[in-house]
Amino acid sequence: MIKGILIDFGGTIDSDGIHWFNAFSDAYAMVADVPRDILWDAYVHTERTLGRNPIIKPTDTFCKTLQTKIALQTEYLQSKGITILAQDTILDTCYNKVVKHISSVSKPVLERIKLPMVLVTNFYGNMHTVLEEFGLSHLFKDVIESAVAGVRKPDPQIFRLGVAALGLQPQETLMIGDSQEKDILPAQSIGCQTFQITPSSPLSSFPL
Repeated sequence: MIKGILIDFGGTIDSDGIHWFNAFSDAYAMVADVPRDILWDAYVHTERTLGRNPIIKPTDTFCKTLQTKIALQTEYLQSKGITILAQDTILDTCYNKVVKHISSVSKPVLERIKLPMVLVTNFYGNMHTVLEEFGLSHLFKDVIESAVAGVRKPDPQIFRLGVAALGLQPQETLMIGDSQEKDILPAQSIGCQTFQITPSSPLSSFPL
């Protein structure tokens, strides 16, 4: 019997299984012709830079986080000879999609879940600010965030911390996430049940 839920944020709550690289790629395509392989390199470079350096502040909103990412990405692209002049368009496109998705899909679904929930996410230390930004803070018993916990997915330890925050056993816990590698398999490895979010199996299809 499921008594509590662990849930991911990026790719799960902010979209329905759409990888953030694909979201960025669609937005960049509106303003420039950037080779996909070079954009992927820019994406990876940015994520690694943010992982190594405390650039994102605890008070940074999701919008500010996206702005920082796009600035780092376009800086990398500039080093490869590709100039992006419409950063604000990319930011607005990405952020507005997230705002619409959370307000119309994710928040209503999460508000109907009556079991205790803990957020388990690889993020930058500002997740509490992000949850406040989207009006989601009241829905979670606790937040286990990689930058704060000192452990990142797919390390199973971050899921053990989530289970402990729920005060349950792994077999009583359901992990909801979009990544097979980072969410589903490591959660299963400690005994959690799982539900994978994909574009064809969105959060709205979760059996409440």
